Amino acid sequence: MDILLLEALVPEAMAWLESRHSVEYRPELADDASALRKAVYKAEAVVLPRKVVLTREFLDFAPRLRAVARLHGGTDNTDLEACRERSVKVVQALTANVRSNAEYLLAGLLLLFRRGIGSSLIGNRHADIRLGRELNGSTIGILGLAPTAHTLALMLHSLGAKLVGYDPAVHHTAPIWERLRIQPVSLPELMAQADGVSVQVMYASRYRGFVNDKVLAHCKRGQVWVGTSRSSLFDPQALAGALGDGRIDACMIDGAEAGFASRGSPLHEVGNLFVTPRLGSHTRESRLRASWYVAHRLHDALSAPPNLDSVISAPMGLAEPPAAREEPQFIIR
Repeated sequence: MDILLLEALVPEAMAWLESRHSVEYRPELADDASALRKAVYKAEAVVLPRKVVLTREFLDFAPRLRAVARLHGGTDNTDLEACRERSVKVVQALTANVRSNAEYLLAGLLLLFRRGIGSSLIGNRHADIRLGRELNGSTIGILGLAPTAHTLALMLHSLGAKLVGYDPAVHHTAPIWERLRIQPVSLPELMAQADGVSVQVMYASRYRGFVNDKVLAHCKRGQVWVGTSRSSLFDPQALAGALGDGRIDACMIDGAEAGFASRGSPLHEVGNLFVTPRLGSHTRESRLRASWYVAHRLHDALSAPPNLDSVISAPMGLAEPPAAREEPQFIIR
């Protein structure tokens, strides 16, 4: 076996790989660590879902492994140092989900500004008419300059929104702010000015609980929040307080970690918190871009002689469908 797939590629990309390599699709292995160790022993490459953590111990059971791929960005579930030591290439479709996540954030802002739409969508045909707001003329706070923010900024500008922004890792004098037409402000100023806040901070462990009581104390009353960042960015007690006292009118977070709003959490019974199961990155188009990128990079990795350049996270190249090349090709760190 050349390639072990625990996560499906689109059929066209799968067929392309199968015409060039021996491929096995075994999604059930994601929930069976013992069986996965036995299967990966024979594999030269593996495509892993987000929930499977690649550790040094995992690599001990994969002596033939030359490449590991994921259809999403983020490396907190992958031991990159161990991969480098063993010359295992790490393939990530970093830009494949940029547009889909930006559209999710835009949709979230529109839905939370017009909450009455949601009542009808869940089947309430006789819901009370709820006064909404328009994005045009509103101030939107861009919290974090991950690549998704670049695409989202273009969308929001076209709708007539004013953008203010803050990123803990990007200086306020950086050229990127002017390029995206986002006014850089301090975090308290963003909180005080924004009618809506979009959160797409590139998460690192030092940002755990970053959105806390001190930050939320400056909220403009009645804000709406949307986010695709890790839910660990939020202090649950502080967020529950802001949602309860009206500082935040509603909050929509994509892909919260287990326990974030479960029983026992201060957010468990908060009715104006909406958690979606990583819908932002799940579109037909983003899966197509990610699948072709991973397929081509795995083929390249298995066709080339072994080397020490173990991380492949460059922007997508000419091998992918044209739509894959329309996204921002860089990341601000």
